Amino acid sequence: MPHIITSLCVRDRGCIEVCPVECIVPGPSSEGWTMVYIDADTCIDCGACVPECPFSAIYPEDEVPAAYTAKGGEYINKAGLTGHYEGTNHHGKQVVLETTRQLEAGEIVDLTADIKVNNDFFQSGPGYSAKDSDQGS
Repeated sequence: MPHIITSLCVRDRGCIEVCPVECIVPGPSSEGWTMVYIDADTCIDCGACVPECPFSAIYPEDEVPAAYTAKGGEYINKAGLTGHYEGTNHHGKQVVLETTRQLEAGEIVDLTADIKVNNDFFQSGPGYSAKDSDQGS
């Protein structure tokens, strides 16, 4: 079962370097692909990416929560949202997103829709070609 990066992802990028099969690709934010994505067809389910994500955004596909309960303060990152997020990624580069919303403690969010978004990135979206235009944030 492949892993899925959910919309709790705010582009930390630490997961990219630890993937032994190089199946994790950052989406081009300018094209509405706001997260980092895992190619389900290439993922070997090793789980190396999970501990690298400081936002706990990565789950095995069959464990993506339909009722994620927010601790409070974390962000959800999706095309269409208009909130501001600013931070630094795993490599100390600035990350600025205008596609977020901060979650409140106890708020329940269905993350299962992210499975389709993740798969669409590779099936009908930019997929691996996004690596060619990656700017590192």
